[in-house]
Amino acid sequence: MTTTMRAEGPAATKQRLVMLAMATAGFAVNFWAWALLSPLGPMFKDELGLSSFQQALLVAVPVVVGSLGRIPVGALTDRFGGRVMFPLVSAITIIPVLFLGLAGHSSLAALLIGGFFLGLGGTAFAVGVPFVNAWFPPERRGLAIGVFGAGMGGTAISALTTVPLVRSGGVATPFIVTAVVLAVYAAAAALILRDAPQRPVPVESVGRRLAATLRLPVTWQASALYAVAFGGYVAFSVYLPAYLKTGYGLVQDDASNRMAGFVLVAVLMRPIGGWLSDRVGPVRVLTVALAVVALGALTQAFTPSLMPIGTAAFLSMAAALGAGSGAVFALVALLTPAAKVGSVTGVVGAAGGLGGFVPPLVMGALYGAFSSYAVGLAALALVATAAAVFTLTVVRRAEKGDR
Repeated sequence: MTTTMRAEGPAATKQRLVMLAMATAGFAVNFWAWALLSPLGPMFKDELGLSSFQQALLVAVPVVVGSLGRIPVGALTDRFGGRVMFPLVSAITIIPVLFLGLAGHSSLAALLIGGFFLGLGGTAFAVGVPFVNAWFPPERRGLAIGVFGAGMGGTAISALTTVPLVRSGGVATPFIVTAVVLAVYAAAAALILRDAPQRPVPVESVGRRLAATLRLPVTWQASALYAVAFGGYVAFSVYLPAYLKTGYGLVQDDASNRMAGFVLVAVLMRPIGGWLSDRVGPVRVLTVALAVVALGALTQAFTPSLMPIGTAAFLSMAAALGAGSGAVFALVALLTPAAKVGSVTGVVGAAGGLGGFVPPLVMGALYGAFSSYAVGLAALALVATAAAVFTLTVVRRAEKGDR
């Protein structure tokens, strides 16, 4: 497949880049929808009288649904391709977005129901990775999947626009705007997207493919690492506004803008992590990234002043989590059989999302019990350290064995 791609001319290269751009846009738009509740968490907490745990649960529910949903969606993408799955996921996500904007924001129960189905937007990740992977040769997949992964910046769009749109037009406004964008993308994707000509199409049933996927060592190795790398990113992106408002007394707009800065740094570093993995190997990139996360979390556990130490700690962690997330899928592309990339991506993506589901609940519960976030951040430092050791031992042997 690599030889064929190298022999193709500028037209084929242009097509690959168009497919990559469309996939990245689809990821961003669906993640924008997926993250709509997070910036509004503090507002719903005040209006509905929610506890810290209830607020954390509200923003975490879409995360866990979007994460678990990646398993079947990844397997379905292996079978039907991104040309079918991208428009389908985007169109279905419009339903919970409109429900939340028009009727589902008046009670915690309605918000949780809407948030449950809003999680469908988070499954777009499991569509894009196998789609992009099939379009690019092995030596370029780390960078290509890293560029696609930058679509997680959709959470930054949500952070920057949701609260201002509520203030200018009411609670329904950001949801209606997002629904329109989703509809436009679904229509464009149906017209423009094409699956790679060399894409392997599995013939086994979804159940058999998932069973085979779970027997691959790379599935579990990458899942563990992605639970820390992307899980850490998701946890901070959904909980950082509440953390900054409660821990540092910031107003909602300031907290949301700082969360957007965290997301932006992580987004920019994700393709860089993939690019570096193509050159020096994903194990080296992951080891350095996890070490930086451990150091940043340990620093923040002492609750330093927000400027400059706290800001530096958070931005360093953002950069490391972004680069580490890109490196994980460079590892997946390196070690996974082509016909199983979607299935492996689904499982690994689920692990990453679940890795982001638990910390906000833990942080909310710990703050409610001790009025401090120190224990939760110290635990993150320990987990990142353990993941770095795992990378240097078990994962390093697997990478060398593939080569």
